Amino acid sequence: MGFLQELRGASRLGVLVAASAATVGVIYGYDQSNIAGALLFMTDEFGLSTQQQEQVATVVVIGQILGAIGGGSLANRIGRKPAMIAVAVGFGLFSLLSALAWSVPMLLVSRLLLGVTIGVSIVVAPVFVAESSPAKIRGAMLVLYQVATVVGIIAGYLVAWALAGTGSWRWMLGLAAVPAVLVTVMIARLPDTARWYAMRGRIADARAVLERLEPGTDVDAHLAEITTESGETTRRGAWREMLRRPYLRATLFVLGLGFFIQITGINAIVYYSPRIFEAMGFTGNAALLGLPALVQVAGLVAVLGSLVTVDRMGRRPVLLGGIGIMVVANLLLVVVFATGGGSVLGFLGLVLFTVGFTFGFGSLVWVYAGEAFPSRLRSLGASTMLTADLVANAVVAAFFLTMLTELGGAGTFVVFGVLALLALVFVHRLAPETRGRELEEIRGYWENGGTWAAPQKSVES
Repeated sequence: MGFLQELRGASRLGVLVAASAATVGVIYGYDQSNIAGALLFMTDEFGLSTQQQEQVATVVVIGQILGAIGGGSLANRIGRKPAMIAVAVGFGLFSLLSALAWSVPMLLVSRLLLGVTIGVSIVVAPVFVAESSPAKIRGAMLVLYQVATVVGIIAGYLVAWALAGTGSWRWMLGLAAVPAVLVTVMIARLPDTARWYAMRGRIADARAVLERLEPGTDVDAHLAEITTESGETTRRGAWREMLRRPYLRATLFVLGLGFFIQITGINAIVYYSPRIFEAMGFTGNAALLGLPALVQVAGLVAVLGSLVTVDRMGRRPVLLGGIGIMVVANLLLVVVFATGGGSVLGFLGLVLFTVGFTFGFGSLVWVYAGEAFPSRLRSLGASTMLTADLVANAVVAAFFLTMLTELGGAGTFVVFGVLALLALVFVHRLAPETRGRELEEIRGYWENGGTWAAPQKSVES
């Protein structure tokens, strides 16, 4: 109830901006899962080897890395909103191009370009949301991006299942253009963020957005904070500033967190769930595409739990709890594959793995990506974090099927279990608790060497 009350108390513009930006996650999620279904059928049409299947899944991640590297600079230069619109338009175009591919090289090129647009989106969206949400519900609004992503993943599996009878993998890929059109229309009607306007010296525009975003507050005082926090309204963030004190600590934190989020293996589950279920002994389209969708439904329930608790329990308890569940899930999957413990226990293991990820890592990646840096560095910081995330994603996508073949299921999940334990230690030692903090306060945490300058103000329960 607390979350719903706070949501009702937020301005209509704040909720619309955050929800519209977060809905871009539907596009991201749909692409992650629809390729899992499409691979079952394009493999036969193109005669793909195991390595070529890995290439089809990996090339989009390579594109995402390129997009994430440039996404921060793009968002600073042209604005958060124009960058988001460019992403949605590009996604629709390249989804159609992928669906029309007549050869493997054509498919790889179109998916590479698709990946570039997604890479930009996962950098810009959390920044857009963080800069457009009141502090008391900012965490929930950022988690909303993960809710939308999981909804997109479920939709991708269900569409693949619905089309499986005809093997229409081209429709599976091409239908991704539909949410892209809807998102474009939604975002086109919204303003950019007050912090971006202030950073570019457009103070009148910044004031107008703040008046609509947080009516009843001291707009002049808030605008002064934003302008001061940006250093100078015309100053642009520089990569080199992130590699020097006081922000070096923040940079190392987001790099490590981004890497652990993906190297622990979640996208092996998303991209290759049908192959994992095959290894457990499942057969038929209903099992190979329906069960992955059911796994993601459990993940959706978990991320909704994160949505309503992240601004009440705090970031650290949610994140550490999620990783702990992943450790238990890996242990269960190792036992299942090592002993032939049964398909039901294997399914439960994948459910626990996905629940743990979406509750913790999957939700908090967007929170920390949006909160970790001051305005002039925020999009660059998100770019750094998500580039590390995507590099690890590419490693998993490129080698998981080979690992499953060479090490077997037990060996593969031993590797992921060890990595999850390392992630648990990393987060426990380095992750700050930012619940209820203004973005300008979080800047002070890093500038004070990883300590809060003053006692945290109370947060309404």
